[in-house]
Amino acid sequence: METGASVPAGRSLVFDSGIGGMGVVQALRDLLPDLHIDYLADTALFPYGEQPDDLLTSRIVSLLVAACDRLQPDVLVIACNTASTIALPALRERLNIPVVGCVPPIRWAGRVSESRVIGLLSTSATARRPYTLRLHQEFAADCRLITHGARRLADLAERAFLGEVITNADIQHELDCLFGQPYGDEIDTVGLGCTHYTFLMDAFERLSPPGVRWLDPASAVARQVGTVLQTTPHGAEAAQKGRFLMTRLPHTAPGLQAATARLGFRGWELLTAPAPLMTAES
Repeated sequence: METGASVPAGRSLVFDSGIGGMGVVQALRDLLPDLHIDYLADTALFPYGEQPDDLLTSRIVSLLVAACDRLQPDVLVIACNTASTIALPALRERLNIPVVGCVPPIRWAGRVSESRVIGLLSTSATARRPYTLRLHQEFAADCRLITHGARRLADLAERAFLGEVITNADIQHELDCLFGQPYGDEIDTVGLGCTHYTFLMDAFERLSPPGVRWLDPASAVARQVGTVLQTTPHGAEAAQKGRFLMTRLPHTAPGLQAATARLGFRGWELLTAPAPLMTAES
């Protein structure tokens, strides 16, 4: 789909464990200005990266089935790499609407890399998941893949979204962990394997070695949503401010409301999770 293509207005629900999906929201706003967007953040279990897969899959499916019953979107956008890599098949089996996921852009990196050494910056869980290995083997097997599962970047990205100043040293440490690995000096392309990292892209580009290409899949996800809406029956609805829903009120609520208002959300409300809340320590 090309920017400016005619797509009837419809309703979407964008989901992430936190505010990382706001990068996808911005891409959707740019490409599909008439699209109604509701957003759900599972703040009660943020961050997802260190939670067990079976817990996450059960929780994500039950939460999103309930949310879709309530909000009636025409398309569900999983703007979270962790949720996409473990729950897409289960969601597509349970829901009768299209589900668009967001996965590490390894295939894209394999297409554009000239050195044939590509990097992936992600959460530690995404870096070690079999799904990521399969992406590499299927779509970029001729490339050497160097990954860094960063434990702190998602938190730093949320703070950046809220307007906090993030020090270069915090970002540089994580970049050094990627480029400092064997063959790291040959990396010419790095994919973002966590949607939160969109809000740190300027720092990544500024602090990484010269000539490195950074790939953010947010725009590709938005294009896929546009393609889906062109072929999916849905009711026309004028653009309006959507709802920003959370499963737990964060301590940053005032700053969060101001930040989300910039992306067209009218306020926030709590959505009670249908499944009992558990954590890795439960």
